[in-house]
Amino acid sequence: MDNKAEKLFGTDGVRGRANQHPITPEMAVKIGRAAALYFQSRKNGAVKIGIGRDTRISGNMLESAAAAGICSAGADAMFADVIPTPGLAHVIRKFDLDAGVMISASHNPFEDNGLKIFGGKGFKLSDEVENEIEALAFKDFPGGRVGKTHQIPDAQDSYAAFLQSLLPGETPLKGLKIVLDASNGATYSIAPQVFSRLGAEIIPLFTSPDGMNINVDCGSQHPETLQKEVIAGKAHLGLAFDGDGDRLIAVDETGARISGDQILIICGAWLKETGRLAQNTVVSTVMSNLGFKKALDRMDIKHIAADVGDRYVLEAMQASGAVIGGEDSGHMIFLDCHTTGDGILSGIQLIGAMLHFQKPLSELGRMMDVFPQVLINIPVTSKPDLATVKPVAAAIEKAENALGDQGRILVRYSGTRSVCRVMVEGPTREATQGTAQAIAEIVKQELGE
Repeated sequence: MDNKAEKLFGTDGVRGRANQHPITPEMAVKIGRAAALYFQSRKNGAVKIGIGRDTRISGNMLESAAAAGICSAGADAMFADVIPTPGLAHVIRKFDLDAGVMISASHNPFEDNGLKIFGGKGFKLSDEVENEIEALAFKDFPGGRVGKTHQIPDAQDSYAAFLQSLLPGETPLKGLKIVLDASNGATYSIAPQVFSRLGAEIIPLFTSPDGMNINVDCGSQHPETLQKEVIAGKAHLGLAFDGDGDRLIAVDETGARISGDQILIICGAWLKETGRLAQNTVVSTVMSNLGFKKALDRMDIKHIAADVGDRYVLEAMQASGAVIGGEDSGHMIFLDCHTTGDGILSGIQLIGAMLHFQKPLSELGRMMDVFPQVLINIPVTSKPDLATVKPVAAAIEKAENALGDQGRILVRYSGTRSVCRVMVEGPTREATQGTAQAIAEIVKQELGE
């Protein structure tokens, strides 16, 4: 392969198996250097770039390599150490940095890792800027001035203080019992600290990272233990984050899972009732459940459906003036509070809605009727346009005709993994499962490993 033609960035940065191309120390040096060169070209003066990481074992290796690349281009690398992705975005703004590099693979297993880049205002980069940085990564570099590394003072404490400021009062959560699942990831220390200081009684889960247990049978992808502990502990709710802390999945007091779509509905209703729902609009993605749009219609709230990926949600929010948007997977952006998806912040907002409505989370969750949904991930060896794979296109068309207006089908590739996702919603669990399985089998036959 011609490296100069290689595509590095997906829908959420550069991601892959750690210590294998493209997530190698050598490539991290190139990406760090390219980011420094790009931001230097936009500024007269010294450039400072923050670096954060989650708890996976490969984080130190890639952190050091990215810092070396940044310094080799004459910029300064500023270490935030282990911190959630939204925490790094906060630090960039708080300490007036020019950019940030987050080393994480989010909800993926510990064997994976990745690099996400933020601009100087704490926002993720556009596709166009990522393409420019990607091109710089493969260009020869003559060398020159060398930068330094520095430790960011009180990075975690600054982020924690920001989160605590979101709810008024000394201990606004006094009387609430909350189970927190930190996924053995970047929120393992900050989340219990924040909610305890807000006055809640905390039952912490999965707060002992060892570099290899991040996301293992825990967190937003696996809330089963959280559900059991909420019931056993007679808690008011449970909150589960992913490995880098930008996702949230909640559990109500009965142990039922509350999805990202439901959280957006609850918080959207809260913001509307308190006069803070800018443009009377909520943004989600095409993956949102059928019940999501129906719930917004009942509340007379406008809906915008963006492409999959929190950056596209953000772009739609900025274009429309909306202040709330997100994905059913748990990425939620409250643009009047922060620049990016933030699991802890989303949990605080959800509790704010509970306090406002003075209702248990189980009752608020019923604001939205959730249609049965099945999502099947099929590992693939290539990603051709699905419309050109005739057996797959025919299977989708046949299933769509059978469902009519009683459901919907979305088949798409993952932007971060070699996976094809088959999502089907339908009138019953049985019919939905059967339809999804039929399409998945064809995809596996045509494109599978």
